[in-house]
Amino acid sequence: MPTERELFLRHLAQTSSTPLFLEIERAEGCWMYHKDGKKILDLISGIGVSSVGHRHPAVINAIEAQLKKHLHLMVYGEFVQSPQVMLAEKLSKLLPKEIDSFYFVNSGAEAIEGAMKLARRFTGREKMVAFKNSYHGSTQGAMSIMSNESIRKGYGALLPGISFATFNDEKSLSVISGDTACVIIEAIQGEAGVILPEKGFLKKVKERCDETGALLILDEIQTGFGRTGSFMAFESFRILPGILCMAKGMGGGMPIGCFASSGEIMKVLSEDPALGHLTTFGGNAVSCVAAGAVVDVLASPLTPLPGGEGNLISAVRGKSELFRKLLVHPKIKELRSAGLLIAVEFESREFNMKVISSCIENGVLTDWFLFNDKSMRIAPPLTITHEEIEFACDVIRKAIASAS
Repeated sequence: MPTERELFLRHLAQTSSTPLFLEIERAEGCWMYHKDGKKILDLISGIGVSSVGHRHPAVINAIEAQLKKHLHLMVYGEFVQSPQVMLAEKLSKLLPKEIDSFYFVNSGAEAIEGAMKLARRFTGREKMVAFKNSYHGSTQGAMSIMSNESIRKGYGALLPGISFATFNDEKSLSVISGDTACVIIEAIQGEAGVILPEKGFLKKVKERCDETGALLILDEIQTGFGRTGSFMAFESFRILPGILCMAKGMGGGMPIGCFASSGEIMKVLSEDPALGHLTTFGGNAVSCVAAGAVVDVLASPLTPLPGGEGNLISAVRGKSELFRKLLVHPKIKELRSAGLLIAVEFESREFNMKVISSCIENGVLTDWFLFNDKSMRIAPPLTITHEEIEFACDVIRKAIASAS
């Protein structure tokens, strides 16, 4: 009889010629447990998804309660479904008052697709501006607004009318014109290896959008829901997006995404023509209650923190600083961080891969960045404790030493 590993290779579409082959049986908090009993500290949160840890009790309780009521009812937007309504209400209280209308989808890439459609429909324009080294998803439209040919090649014609500016280069913003429907930008470039905007840069982008009548689409798919030390990263940069995209850490492990805007902008999807954007499974009841639980956990000042007071978001910066304090080694060329989104840069891809492999062998799961493969990704659940951070950094330092 074939093993699960053999069936995995035989029947599941492979996206890599060298899969990790970890056979995880269960996960709890910041830890994953291999079927042979080995435990692994998850330093990447399923690529930013398990923001409140694996199987957070509040998320599990919300899911179990909803399972007793209903699952799928009807295409999104037709029935008044309490899980969707309550989630939208919770989000509206945490975001600027101008962002008060929410369209729930299944993933970050779907949020980007919906945002692009919304911007084109509202402005009546077709051209879009994105930024070099950005990552917005793997669907055809999302791929069109990524400049890296390494990820675009072989997939044929993409969307026309896309121009690229350079992140942190104010002069390149001249590409935004009166023909531009929208400007799509990450609050912090994630897959480029945690590249932060220079002081005032995002404000300059917003000002240029306002001058030309383009909508600013802010991609907070990887940086939202407390990851950087505020509910949304844009709060730190004091800008207001025209359309906000969210996903990843939103659902506590359940698939959900969202694009949000003002009611004035969003209403164009409902008229001339009606049903301007549709999703069958977006706004799924179970995913919505899970996301609602995540919001409660993040926003509550009563969230219990092992070894400290306050809530999960307020503790992020201190945990980030502990990583920075402990990850000191001559082989580390640079450490860039935005809260608990951290890039540890080495001299080469080869060295980074050696360190990552050693970490996994010794019980710490790390990863690399899609457009910066000489940098190690650290993005643990926000629930990680100081003791777990110390363990992780000890393993990483030893891995660096063994790879040297």
